[in-house]
Amino acid sequence: MSSEASVPLAVRLRGLDRRLVAFLVAVALVRPLFSMAGWSEALGKPATPLLLTFGISVVWIVVVGLSRAADPLLTAVAAGVGYAVAVLVLSGVLSPLVAGELRGPLAQPFAIVPLFVVNALWGAVCGVCATGVRRLRTPR
Repeated sequence: MSSEASVPLAVRLRGLDRRLVAFLVAVALVRPLFSMAGWSEALGKPATPLLLTFGISVVWIVVVGLSRAADPLLTAVAAGVGYAVAVLVLSGVLSPLVAGELRGPLAQPFAIVPLFVVNALWGAVCGVCATGVRRLRTPR
């Protein structure tokens, strides 16, 4: 058992670099921006959202892997959950202004839990990869 596993989650969460998590969330918000602006449609679906997700993932992996984040996995999971919160709030505020009606997860409440689960898993996958990047760059 690692020493990190014995530290309570609440303590580990307090130790997160919130600026790093906020930066990762901001990077990920490029994806809904493309969708709201109509650029995903113009550039072609489903390729554009998939390429954006891939690009965002690469940025998350490299940034977290090269950062001094104490817990790369938890940092990336927090970014995934933070992204879900941001999407939930932004869709609730912006969709009535842009589309004239409420759209997104708030309009379909059954989508809220999957939104958080999928984005937490996305963060976890990126966090595992970032941990691998960190191990590769650390001399043995």
